[in-house]
Parts: sequence; C-alpha cells; structure tokens
Amino acid sequence: MTTLIVILVLLVLIIAWSVGIYNKLVTLRNRFRNAFAQIDVQLKRRYDLIPNLVEVAKSYMKHERETLEAVIQARNQAQQAEQKVSEQPEDPEAMQDLMGAEQALTGAMGRLFALSENYPDLKANENMMQLTEELTSTENKIAFARQAFNDAVMNYNTYREKFPNMFFANAFGFKYAEQFVIESPEEREAPKVSF
Repeated sequence: MTTLIVILVLLVLIIAWSVGIYNKLVTLRNRFRNAFAQIDVQLKRRYDLIPNLVEVAKSYMKHERETLEAVIQARNQAQQAEQKVSEQPEDPEAMQDLMGAEQALTGAMGRLFALSENYPDLKANENMMQLTEELTSTENKIAFARQAFNDAVMNYNTYREKFPNMFFANAFGFKYAEQFVIESPEEREAPKVSF
C-alpha cells in the first residue's frame, strides 16, 4: 500500500512538473507573439505614411520616377511579408522574408531621402517635413518594439532549449522562433569622424 502511494505521489509530481513546463512555454510564446503585434502596429503605420510621402515627393521629383516606384514596390513587398508574419510570428521562413523585405524598403527609402537633398523646395515643403517627422517617430517606435520582440524571442528560445524542456517543446510543437534582425551594412560600419 505504501509503495502504491509513493508511486501515485511521484506520478502526480511528474504530471504537475510537465504541466508547469508546458504552461511556461505557452506563456513565453504568447509574450513574443504579443511583442510582434506591437511591431505590427508600427509597421502598418509606416506602410500608410510611405504612399503620402511619395505623393508629396512626386510633384517635385518628376525625373526620379524610377526611385519613387522602387519605394512603392518595396513597401508593397514588405507589407505582404508583414501580413504573413502577423498570422504566425513563429514561422522562421516568414520572418526571414520580412527581414529581407524590410531591408529592401530601408534601402529604397534611403535612396529617396538622398535624392530629396537635390530638391530644396521639396525639403522645405511643410507636408514633406511633417511626413518625414512622423516617419522618423515611427521608425523609433519600430526599433523599440523590435528590441522588445527580440528579448521575448530570446527568453522563449532559451527556455525552450533547456534540458528537459526541449523534449516537451518538441513533443508539443513549440518551434524555434526567429528574431527580427535587419542586416544593414550601414549599421555595422564605424562612423567616420573628421575634425
């Protein structure tokens, strides 16, 4: 009888321990999903601002049609990639697609702003200044949200990869989550300072 009680107590402890691991995995996965939802809000705001920016620039940059079209095309690709990730943030392939699309959009926007330097009237346009300020503010919010997302993903992946959690994670389909990192050569270069 004592042996049976000990076995039952051990079984209950093992089940409780397993449920605890499972519940922690669910909690951490929901945290990084929520963190991506915060990025999603800011990305959608940026995607809405870009066509307005291009419209203002279009009237001044008539000879730069190729650049303006590249910005719109990059924006549309990034928006499509973002929609795939928002449906399932733990899909590493979708996250890779979004990172590539965001990198292309950042490059196209950089070219647009570089060309706008050649148009003083455009730079002085009140709508352009306001849109640029809103876009800058949105970019900062995206950076903060991306940092929170990457922290949440790191916590989830770390917990998921620990022993014996990895057995439960694999058994219940908790897959590795991809961080949202945009590789930009400009970010990696040391700033050039001259006196």
